[in-house]
Amino acid sequence: MPNDDLAAEIQELKKARNAVVLAHYYVDGEVQDVADFVGDSLQLSQAAARTTADVIVFAGVHFMAETAKILNPSRKVVLPDLAAGCSLAEGCPADRFAAFKARHPDHYVISYINCSAAVKALSDCICTSSNAERIVRSVPADRPILFAPDRNLGAYVAKQTGRELLLWRGSCVVHETFSERKLIALKTRHPGAVVLAHPECEPQLLALSDFIGSTSALLQHAKASAATSFIVVTESGILHQMRKSCPDKEFIPAPPEANCACNDCPFMKLNSLEAVHRALDTLAPEITLDEDLRVKALAPIERMLALSV
Repeated sequence: MPNDDLAAEIQELKKARNAVVLAHYYVDGEVQDVADFVGDSLQLSQAAARTTADVIVFAGVHFMAETAKILNPSRKVVLPDLAAGCSLAEGCPADRFAAFKARHPDHYVISYINCSAAVKALSDCICTSSNAERIVRSVPADRPILFAPDRNLGAYVAKQTGRELLLWRGSCVVHETFSERKLIALKTRHPGAVVLAHPECEPQLLALSDFIGSTSALLQHAKASAATSFIVVTESGILHQMRKSCPDKEFIPAPPEANCACNDCPFMKLNSLEAVHRALDTLAPEITLDEDLRVKALAPIERMLALSV
């Protein structure tokens, strides 16, 4: 079916199902364009918490849809493709994390939202790249902190806050693929370009950046900046919103080390228009959670949301 016809049918199905489509900035632009709300992890969690729809179609990855279900036990939450996982979540199995936590019982546990519901249930508070500094600063100075699962975000937040963080050694497969060598060459070819980077990137990439922030912060900075050219060091999906918001500005995706489209998240890109249409039509695959696990995971998410007002 042509994309225009698919998009039109998606709008009709949303009305018929009383459904809302939430999309992350990293999915393809055509999917962002049929969504009711597009945002980063914090914005999407807030949107999921306030929706009144009967059905939530989450165009993102599995942990995001899980979070929506944790916040909406009575609503049907569907993920267009169950294979849409996350290297950070998969690199932090709950059993291993529980053992790690048990070795440090005095630590306050802050987990990046890119983790499973089971890991959230083991945490004291959840954070996103938008609010990680605020969450860390909210912990009393004399309380040690365990931060998981992204070591790069954790290292960046530790530097910004001056707090010593015990880090789980996880990383994002996309943000670790950017090339320092190629970024330097790109900066040389575009000397006036502002470098925008996500804190999941490795420290040597962040050191070359002019502005570091969450996906939504990168977008807002580009909109507010007087600069007209930007090199963007994060997943390429955000360029769609950047170009829509600032059609008179140039946005250049930072290259990966390999000669491939490795700065595209393969999991996010599973959210095609066809998959979103199928999810709305069949109301599947549905995300379900054990109620005891859901309740345990809800408390640290609500703590994060309360600290992010």
